[in-house]
Amino acid sequence: MADLKDFAEQLVNLTVKEVNELAAILKEEYGIEPAAAAVAVAAGGAAEGGEAAEEKTEFDVILKAAGASKLAVVKLVKELTGLGLKEAKDIVDSAPKAIKEGITKDEAEGIQKSLEEAGAEVELK
Repeated sequence: MADLKDFAEQLVNLTVKEVNELAAILKEEYGIEPAAAAVAVAAGGAAEGGEAAEEKTEFDVILKAAGASKLAVVKLVKELTGLGLKEAKDIVDSAPKAIKEGITKDEAEGIQKSLEEAGAEVELK
């Protein structure tokens, strides 16, 4: 029983990126569709927390750190926000800082993926 509780706690504490990786593994190796895996993980979190899971519809993309490729991150922030180069650099220099706020989950995950590929550390809230 303790092992199951530990497993449930691990599932609840997964990041969005880790959930996506888990979904890919479940689909490729076990034939379980990612949507079903995401629902199972969300249901596990709700059961562990003891309250109904509420679907979040607006997300904020938070730049936590620029990483090693600061210039690439600044250019990407400039492109994503439509700001000038100086303003984009100021955002990157003042991390942790919100890049985009109140956007859809798909858009937030796309921005997160782009920034992480550029070397940045990103969080969705």
